[in-house]
Amino acid sequence: MSDFPVLYTTHAVNEDGIEGQAYVPEGLRVTVSSPLKAVPGTNPEQLIGLALSTCLNATLEAIEKEHGQNHQSKVDTTVKMSRDRFGYQFFLDARVTIPEVDAETAAHWLAIAETRCPVAKLVGSSANVTIQLAK
Repeated sequence: MSDFPVLYTTHAVNEDGIEGQAYVPEGLRVTVSSPLKAVPGTNPEQLIGLALSTCLNATLEAIEKEHGQNHQSKVDTTVKMSRDRFGYQFFLDARVTIPEVDAETAAHWLAIAETRCPVAKLVGSSANVTIQLAK
């Protein structure tokens, strides 16, 4: 752990595997399913995409506010699943737009956001993750 105090703790539970329910006790409950089957529900690919998009955009929102800007940034994350030697792997591609500022400022703010966003810090060092400004 770190030298800093824990500010928040949550739990996520899956007892059913790839088809059934996953939940946060006393909170969110989602139906989960395999992306390779035509069964209703969400899957790990969607959840990791949402985690990165939401955390990174919330961080960008804070940076926009620090600079007196209204929140306009958007993070659109594509997640692809592929086979590998041991099973499967994910590839994340986060495309960021910050329309109210010039490209140099947007790149600077994104670099700051990548150092602040907990999810970006968690997955950003993976060769399977790309975070960049959209063109």
